[in-house]
Amino acid sequence: MFEGHEVAVVVPAYNEEATIAGVVEEFRRSPHVDRVIVVDNNCKDRTAELARAAGAEVVPETAKGYGCAIRGGLDHAVKSGAKIMVITEADGSFRGRDVPKLLSYLEDCAMVLGTRTTRQMVEQGANMDKKLRWGNVAMAKWLQFLWYLPHEPRLTDVGCSFRALWAETWVKMKPGTSEPGPSFSPEMICEAYRQGMRVIEVPVHYGARLGGESKHSASFSKVAKTAIGMFRTICRKRFTSRRA
Repeated sequence: MFEGHEVAVVVPAYNEEATIAGVVEEFRRSPHVDRVIVVDNNCKDRTAELARAAGAEVVPETAKGYGCAIRGGLDHAVKSGAKIMVITEADGSFRGRDVPKLLSYLEDCAMVLGTRTTRQMVEQGANMDKKLRWGNVAMAKWLQFLWYLPHEPRLTDVGCSFRALWAETWVKMKPGTSEPGPSFSPEMICEAYRQGMRVIEVPVHYGARLGGESKHSASFSKVAKTAIGMFRTICRKRFTSRRA
């Protein structure tokens, strides 16, 4: 619990049997976390079995894609009574000890974003070399420029999936989200600004994957595809009318 509010951690997963148990255990030990929800996004391995054994709730989501998995997990968390949701990754690259940091800032805004671009917080072996770091900064500054008026955001990493938000924040922004893949991360930010919400970004620890391979940044072609998709999503959200 955090200030009397139930906190649920949402973990999207696709074939993460090498890491999922450790991630569930770490976030269950984190202060304030009441539940860990693992979203089984059509896993072909033992991810769901190992997540349950580690103490997580496992929710199936058949629609393919990172964004679909997150939406399914957030919907389940809200329907089952969570008031605060923390989104993290199944690869072990984020640290449970950063959860209290996100929650402390959440008292002052609708959503708190982590950033992996603070060099002193990036651990040895993490998948964040100079190209990736500055690519994330560039995309964040593009979003910041487009939404400077009236929000004056300060962003450095729109691709960081470690974030916290209120249940009511998700209920308001959900109708304006549709991205099935990694572009869902910047789409959430854009939709928050569309709704006039306050968003804060804070540095978080970022470490090496504990196993498996990144679905979106394992090769230059995957990085380029992800970056192009995010760029298009940011432009679409800024230059099209808001959904009712």
